Amino acid sequence: MDGSGSYFVVKKKAVPEVLLKVLEAKRLLETGRAASVHDATEQVGISRSSFYKYKDDIFQFHDNAQGTTITLTFQMDDETGLLAEVLKVIAGFRANILTIHQSIPINGVASLSISVQVLPATGDVAQMLEGLERMRGVHGVKVVAKE
Repeated sequence: MDGSGSYFVVKKKAVPEVLLKVLEAKRLLETGRAASVHDATEQVGISRSSFYKYKDDIFQFHDNAQGTTITLTFQMDDETGLLAEVLKVIAGFRANILTIHQSIPINGVASLSISVQVLPATGDVAQMLEGLERMRGVHGVKVVAKE
């Protein structure tokens, strides 16, 4: 498994600190808060060699998601109106819902798969996922595909 051309979706808590600092340095450069790579790396506390080693390999999830289709899967308690609330969260971020598949609830829990198209007007996808994860009755939100 050489990893070339492979992509992974991981939660922030699983990402090594150096990679998070590379993201922060990139943000400083993009926003003009740092005039050079030297300034940016000094501000975040990493070496320039670390920055150059990883800068092309890590991106904020939402930055790389524009114009793509994302398929989410999760479990949901069998409660009246909960699916409507889930769809409201997605609509609130202006993602275009393409497909919805919900299993018949077993022991009060249904499995759900939703494919959404991320458009230029779509808000921060990571925040959308966090919003779904925080919902009462929604369990185990995962991105299973990104095309």
